Amino acid sequence: MSTAPQLVVHRDKELMAQAAAARLITKIVDAQASRGSASVVLTGGRNGNGLLAALASAPARDAVDWGRLDLWWGDERFLPEGDPERNVTQARRALLDSVPLDPERVHAMPASDGPYGSDVDAAAAAYADELAASAGPENHGPVPTFDVLMLGVGPDTHVASLFPELPAVRETERTVVGVHGAPKPPPTRVTLTLPAIRAAREVWLLAAGEDKAEAAAIALSGAGEIQAPAAGAYGRARTLWLLDAAAASQLPRSLYPPASP
Repeated sequence: MSTAPQLVVHRDKELMAQAAAARLITKIVDAQASRGSASVVLTGGRNGNGLLAALASAPARDAVDWGRLDLWWGDERFLPEGDPERNVTQARRALLDSVPLDPERVHAMPASDGPYGSDVDAAAAAYADELAASAGPENHGPVPTFDVLMLGVGPDTHVASLFPELPAVRETERTVVGVHGAPKPPPTRVTLTLPAIRAAREVWLLAAGEDKAEAAAIALSGAGEIQAPAAGAYGRARTLWLLDAAAASQLPRSLYPPASP
């Protein structure tokens, strides 16, 4: 069942990153208080890394019990371990290396020089197995019920590495797939699919900057998910679009409340 998207519009991308970081801290602390642990799916890109950097400098970051947090990724560039273009490399630099995480609970997607070599489909299948192994009887299928799953929205409406019209966005069974021939470099990637994304309690879509305005308008105007993958990303309990004023500039005013100060 899809949840209707809620929109929060901030004045600029810095404010958006700080507010989203504060929101994420609260969500993690609440989940840990009620269930003992929390699980979050991270996103790369400009907005995802901006949020992590804001979290690293947030005064409340120490409220999180970092040892009881599972981190997953929505997608990854299939490059060698430590490559500066990999989402996990960027996340470590922005936040992860500065907080006391349990390494066993940091679930990075396989690298191209890892145990599966250059076989991106085998790497994707292994990540699907890792997700399935972490899913409990209370979960809805072969992935854990993530507390928060974050996605950056691309100018072409892609989320994770689900690009318009490509096979990965049409996947209805598998939870993780390899992507070949992505229109954005590098062409080979690993990505969660829409069925895995929709297992999350909350899905947060991040969009900041004028180059994201058209994508946000298309995805929020009732477009189909094959043509506009962001339109197909929603959570079980909540779907939240976190935007700055530039990214919201083409949305009809009826869609969102007045901008936060």
